[in-house]
Amino acid sequence: MPLSIIRTGTWLYDGTCEKSVDVIALDFDWWHSQAEADGLLEQGEMPMQLGPDGCLYYVRFRHALDKSEPTWIESKGHALLHEAIREAEQKAGGPIQWNT
Repeated sequence: MPLSIIRTGTWLYDGTCEKSVDVIALDFDWWHSQAEADGLLEQGEMPMQLGPDGCLYYVRFRHALDKSEPTWIESKGHALLHEAIREAEQKAGGPIQWNT
C-alpha cells in the first residue's frame, strides 16, 4: 500500500501561524522498518500489529500533505484513526480544524 493521506487539517503554530497536519495510513510498521534498515532492532523485536483496517495510522506535521515517499513520521503507529487524531491534537497544543 502506498502512502495514503486519510485526514488533513490546520492548526495555529504559536497561536499565529497556520500550519498543516495530516494523518496517513501505511500497511506496515514504519518505525520498525526504519530500525531494521538502520540495524537497530533488538533480537526478536517484532513490528506492531496492524489495526482492524489492515494498516497503522501516523501523524505528520513537517511533511503534511506531501504524497511523495519516503516520508517522515511524527508519531507512533496507531491501530485506530481516532487514536492518531487524538495524538495530533495533543502534539499541536491546541485545536486542529480537521477537513472532512
